Amino acid sequence: MYDAAKMKNLKTMRELAPEGMGAFDALNAAVFKDGALSLKVKELIEVAVAVTTQCPYCIEAHVKKAKAAGATEAELTEATLVAAALRAGGAVTHGAHAIG
Repeated sequence: MYDAAKMKNLKTMRELAPEGMGAFDALNAAVFKDGALSLKVKELIEVAVAVTTQCPYCIEAHVKKAKAAGATEAELTEATLVAAALRAGGAVTHGAHAIG
């Protein structure tokens, strides 16, 4: 399923739905501006979410962006482990529905 060449289809999507894709681009531009969180922290959050959702496109893109923003291998590792803990926690709390 993962085919990086398919990313060229984003151009076609912009042509077919310019308003929706423009809104998506505007959201990303607004979210990734420096604010209460630095760009590096935001990209580390993106990496953690991408690992959790298992999106290879997102993992690749946001690891590159996180590194460009100054993230270290140690920070990327910790972000990944935070994602793993969250995912495991979700499994445990959902498991509570399986008993009693």
